[in-house]
Amino acid sequence: MMLRRAGRHFIAAIAAVACALLGAAPAFAADTPNCAGGKLRPINIGIAVTPPNVVHTPPVIAKELGYFAKHCIDATLVQFEGGQGAAALAAVAQGTTLSALDAASIAQGLRGKQVWAMAPRAPQDYFVTAEIKTPADLKGKRLSAAGGVGAFNWRVGRDLLKSAGLAVDDARFISQGTEGRLPGLLAGQLDGVLLHPEDVYLAERKKPGTHSLISLATALPNFTFNTYGAADAMLTRDRALVRDAIAAMIEANRTIYRERDKVIPIMVKATEKPQDAVEYAWDVMSKACIWSVNTGFSRARTEWSLQYAKDNGDIDKDKHPSFEDLVDLKLAEEAVAAAGGPATINNCSE
Repeated sequence: MMLRRAGRHFIAAIAAVACALLGAAPAFAADTPNCAGGKLRPINIGIAVTPPNVVHTPPVIAKELGYFAKHCIDATLVQFEGGQGAAALAAVAQGTTLSALDAASIAQGLRGKQVWAMAPRAPQDYFVTAEIKTPADLKGKRLSAAGGVGAFNWRVGRDLLKSAGLAVDDARFISQGTEGRLPGLLAGQLDGVLLHPEDVYLAERKKPGTHSLISLATALPNFTFNTYGAADAMLTRDRALVRDAIAAMIEANRTIYRERDKVIPIMVKATEKPQDAVEYAWDVMSKACIWSVNTGFSRARTEWSLQYAKDNGDIDKDKHPSFEDLVDLKLAEEAVAAAGGPATINNCSE
């Protein structure tokens, strides 16, 4: 029932996304003498949530610090209510946007490829109210479905229920915008929600007793978190543009690790979160190598995530796409070369 609803939402979102992107697409590229024809090339870059979490800020940093312009790109940043929600996936499927794309969506029939793993490791904790001690305690509770049915919050809540032998209908999923995740927990409207490090920091201080039920990095160490992808049509039409956009964001990721004081103010403005919370998140994620510094791809991680999706019913168990069916590794490697070649920063090398 839930998956059928998600499919209807996906179809309904296509028209809305088309209108939104028409308004978001740059009308004219700026003049620049160092680019072919003297023009920047326009592209839409998706951001998984609105406003973005700290982990999602590399496109913002690439734009603010001029890395897109350096690669002759005029990037329009489009914020979505969930990276795997219907609207975001519709934008990718239409061939209008480079945005988050999971292996399950490709295996289900979306004609596209993953082209860069921006943040291969998941940084979030599933945060719950004081009385919840185990996944079994989620029965009858109000859980976040931020971004809608099928989006990441819903999937993690569903999987936690399943781990305790419970079904989706054993809890009440609350549909909401991604911006409402932390406020919903603080206001007592939610009993369980997936939180990013900056929101973990704020939740612990603003609502004592709330705590982490699981850390995704610990519970699902091989899970692939945020991978950018593009439709086959976009890759055929604008392959060089996609490569250069990825190169710009790779440079942004490397700057995140190397120049903390330069990126923190950009992150604070983009996320609309207090500076101390953003600094905490930067510290946690930089130490854990959450952001990639190269392609971000791991065959083992991709294959594990694919099997995990099968086990949870997101992909038909009879479908067996290969790593090559899902990932355009050659394009990702070309982007790394365009960003200056492979690098290792503070032991982070993916």
